[in-house]
Amino acid sequence: STVSNTDGSITSSVRANQTAGFSAVQWIGTATAGTVGHGLGASPDLLIVKNYGESADWMVWHSAFGSAGSGEHLSINTNAAKGSPTSRALWNNTLPTNSVFSVGSDGHVNSSGKGIVAYCFAPVEGYSAFGSYTGNGSSDGPFVFTGFRPRFILFKNANDTVNWRIIDTARSTINVMDDYLSPNTSGVEVASSVNQLDVLSNGFKLRGTSGGTNGSGDQIIYAAFAEHPFKTSRAR
Repeated sequence: STVSNTDGSITSSVRANQTAGFSAVQWIGTATAGTVGHGLGASPDLLIVKNYGESADWMVWHSAFGSAGSGEHLSINTNAAKGSPTSRALWNNTLPTNSVFSVGSDGHVNSSGKGIVAYCFAPVEGYSAFGSYTGNGSSDGPFVFTGFRPRFILFKNANDTVNWRIIDTARSTINVMDDYLSPNTSGVEVASSVNQLDVLSNGFKLRGTSGGTNGSGDQIIYAAFAEHPFKTSRAR
């Protein structure tokens, strides 16, 4: 059920599933830096925030950024690289905790009198994983351990202006997987020879050379969810 949450300085309405590590949070912006309760009982690794009262980008914070200091963010509706302009007071120089996340005065996340929604994700062992890896631009790319066989993986090269990628086992049913969607565009599915990977019983292995999933020296962030959650996955 949706509940009123007063853990932060800004009262929020929260619907949370702590077992799944997910909550949907809504509040009315104040244009003043503050904290917002998320109801997860664990620190989120991924925040996707939208001011739905105005035309505004979707602001994304990921724990792989390592700091909320200068407003580091991505926009899930654009292909822009990670930004941290000093004019963006997004996260109030503060990392999330197990009860709240922080917002600054920036209108994308806290416009006065406007409705704001945040989708918050915390990792759950055997079910979800959020992290990053450094691409090597090789067909023998990095192996990324998730602890489960992924069903769905969202990627973004945080250092380059390339599209987001979604790869899943519903559309790519065998290895090597090469079908992807880009959530920041209206484009159709793409079958790519350079956006390839193998899904394994405990993670995934990059097999493509694309900058979108394996740019050499670049930080690639990901969010992965299990095909058979809670330690029941089998080898593919």
